[in-house]
Amino acid sequence: MKTAKILFLILLLMASKIQAQVNEKSIVGVWESDKKDVRMEFFKDGTSYSAKLLWGNLVVEKDGITSKKDSKNPDARLRTRNILGIISLTGLEWNGKEYTNGKIYDPPSGDTYTCKAWMEDGKLHLRGYLGISLLGKTVTWHRYKS
Repeated sequence: MKTAKILFLILLLMASKIQAQVNEKSIVGVWESDKKDVRMEFFKDGTSYSAKLLWGNLVVEKDGITSKKDSKNPDARLRTRNILGIISLTGLEWNGKEYTNGKIYDPPSGDTYTCKAWMEDGKLHLRGYLGISLLGKTVTWHRYKS
């Protein structure tokens, strides 16, 4: 009986240590989608988190390097800017468990979605949606190693 209690306490401590590894700053760094079709750099931006678009197969020309222009942007003044390097995700707020209340701009469509993110098993899960989270899509990301 005493051995079972000790094992339980050890497991509890291990579980809390694993949970503690997911904290507010866990999102900071360069991430690549598991499909390897987009890379973004997440960073602290005041009291929230944002992300810069570093590369994406839909936002570069056929050479894989040259940025396409933001031609579908609803703001006509921004349609001649390069897509690479734009801050395409803003406003993610850490609530103690996940990141919520973000906005993500999709340059190929010109649409902006609400988004949230969470960490699970060392992966970043980013969900973009219109209205309610149920009506959206989740993309899974891994830390990018150059």
